[in-house]
Amino acid sequence: MTNTQAQALPLVTIYSAPWCAFCKTEKQYLEHLGVAFTVRDIEEDSGAMEELVEKSNQQSVPVTDIDGVIIKGFDRAKIDATLRDKGLLK
Repeated sequence: MTNTQAQALPLVTIYSAPWCAFCKTEKQYLEHLGVAFTVRDIEEDSGAMEELVEKSNQQSVPVTDIDGVIIKGFDRAKIDATLRDKGLLK
C-alpha cells in the first residue's frame, strides 16, 4: 500500500444503528465538516457489535473511533477537538 492509499483511508469509524437519531445526526455533522468516515452498522454486522463492545465496554451507539480515540455518544466538542488534534479537519 502506498502512502497516498493509506492517507485516503478514513481514520474515523462510527458504530451506529439505523434507529439511532444521534448516529444520523453525527454522520450528517461529519459530512458537513468534510470528514471521511466508515460506518459499522451493529444491526447488519455482528462483528461491528463485537468491535463496539471491545473498544467501548458498552453496547449503546453511537461510538466513534477517531484514529484510536474512542468517543461515546455524539459529543460534538470532543469530536471537534479530536479531529483537530489528529489533523482531520479541513
